[in-house]
Amino acid sequence: MLTLDAAYRRLLARAHPTEPESVPLAEALGRVLADPKVTAAIDVPGFDNSAMDGYAVRAADTPGGLKLAGEITAGASALRPVEPGTAVRIMTGAPIPPGADAVVPVEIATEADTVVEVGAAVPGDHVRLAAHDTRAGDEICLPEALTPPMIAVLASIGIGEVRVRRRPRVAILSTGDELVDVGQALASFQIHDANGVALAAAVREVGGEPVLLPRARDDASEIERVLTRGARDADLIVTSGGVSVGRHDHVRSVLETRGSLDFWRIAVQPGKPLAVGAIGGTTVIGLPGNPVSALVVFELFVRPVVRAMSGLTGDGRLHLRATPTTRIAKDPQRRAFLRVTVWHEDGQMHARPAGGQASSQLRPLAEANALLAVPEGADAAEPGRSYEAIVLGPLDLAHWR
Repeated sequence: MLTLDAAYRRLLARAHPTEPESVPLAEALGRVLADPKVTAAIDVPGFDNSAMDGYAVRAADTPGGLKLAGEITAGASALRPVEPGTAVRIMTGAPIPPGADAVVPVEIATEADTVVEVGAAVPGDHVRLAAHDTRAGDEICLPEALTPPMIAVLASIGIGEVRVRRRPRVAILSTGDELVDVGQALASFQIHDANGVALAAAVREVGGEPVLLPRARDDASEIERVLTRGARDADLIVTSGGVSVGRHDHVRSVLETRGSLDFWRIAVQPGKPLAVGAIGGTTVIGLPGNPVSALVVFELFVRPVVRAMSGLTGDGRLHLRATPTTRIAKDPQRRAFLRVTVWHEDGQMHARPAGGQASSQLRPLAEANALLAVPEGADAAEPGRSYEAIVLGPLDLAHWR
């Protein structure tokens, strides 16, 4: 069996970034810039402006009564200078007029007829200087998937269209005679195809474009036909089931005879029968059929591969250390990824089992917020020792101090 680290390196070596495409900035949420470095062509803001609703004044004239000499709103184009002894009503974001060097907020001013009584000010009070956010020529580096604040920065420097990596197309194949569509009535000994929809959701979460292939029965010819079809348009194929040692597990044998098999079986719990190869020039990652195994192995291997194809590194998850509150048994020959809930209390991170650890028990994975990684050689996660935790969901920080 390959170690997790060796399998990870071999898989990442297969991942190549997708080609760039142009999209409107308004549709770029979650996309990855083809070139993370962007040079600003303009200053932001482009002019000195007011940070408050108030009165533009000469600080030397304050405090005292000043003659009200007009009003400036955001977007004003014509500005009259502020003469000594005068003030101009000004709105947030409006340009600072010539002669003024401060803004007195409305909260410390009283306006009556044509006179406004203002409090004391010093030069620069409530004035946002030109280019205090971004200066023309600044290089802005945005190496991660675009967030709303990143999009706001790009919009502020006038970029309306961006070059981003195309979303990787990930074809998903569920195999098994026992599977039926989700929502379809079950006959005797049938189960719903939870893997197909769950893996599609996982692909979307990591920024890929899932393509659900027709489900295949446990038949080598049918599996080969569907895989060959999927390889025509996909950047990556992910299968579930058919990679173990049973007489009717055909995914691995199809890769061996009709494509190529790079490696099979890894020292990971759950998820030992991982198969990686290619068909029609497209990489195939064969996941186990047990839903928990499929989703955990997706998290460990497929997620970083899809991110690498998008031009990103790592798995994009928060990794921290947590200490279990109870002993959780595991296979000593494999690195285990236990389904746990982690939380912060009394100055440290704790972890407790989210439920049973069998690879057929989905609910504990759904209710967990982390995977606790316990290394090879240990037969359990032990209280009093800390382990790496891969955070999958929201953390309870109610006791954070």
